[in-house]
Amino acid sequence: MTGSDASTSEHVAQLVRQCLEEGKSVEIDGLGVFLRVSSGCYQFIPRAQPKIFLGYVEEDLPLAERLFEALQSAGLAPWLDRRKLLPGQNWPRAIEEAIETSDFFLACFSHLSVRKRGSFQSEIRYALDCASRVPLDETFLIPVRLDECSVPRRIRREIQYIDLFPDWNRGIRRILSVIEKQLRKRR
Repeated sequence: MTGSDASTSEHVAQLVRQCLEEGKSVEIDGLGVFLRVSSGCYQFIPRAQPKIFLGYVEEDLPLAERLFEALQSAGLAPWLDRRKLLPGQNWPRAIEEAIETSDFFLACFSHLSVRKRGSFQSEIRYALDCASRVPLDETFLIPVRLDECSVPRRIRREIQYIDLFPDWNRGIRRILSVIEKQLRKRR
C-alpha cells in the first residue's frame, strides 16, 4: 500500500467513525452496515438481503424508482444508480461491479428503452455475460416490461418476462415469487 492509499484509507475510516459517533449508520454497498450500538461499541451487520440491480433508461426513471421502492419494502436490496452512485465515482466501473455482485438483474424494458442506444444496452449485454456464468437452472436476468413493448429477440427466445402493466401489484408479486424461489434453490 502506498502512502497516498494509506492516507485515503485512514481518511475513510475517520469519516466512518465520525458518522457512527453522530449516531448515523454507514452502509458499505454490497457488504453490510456499520452501526453504533447502545454500549457505545460498533457493530457490523452483514448484508442478508439479495441485491437486485435495476437496469433502465433515464426516461423510465419514475417507474424504476417505483420498482426500487417496492423491492425495498419487500425486504430486498435493490440497486439503482441514482440512489447508489456517489459523486466522483467512476460510474461505468461501479455499474459493472454492481451487476457482477448482484444476485439478480431486473432489465426494465419499455417502448423507449428497446429503441434507445446507450448505457442500458451495454448493461443488458454485460448482464447476459454475467448470466452465462450462472448455472443453467438458476435465474439471474429477469426481464420486466414496463409497458406494451417488444422484448429483444435474444432475450425473449430463452427467458420469460414479467409484465408490470396493467396490474403493477400482480407484476411485483411475480417478481418476488421468482426471487424467493431462486433463493430457496440456492440454499
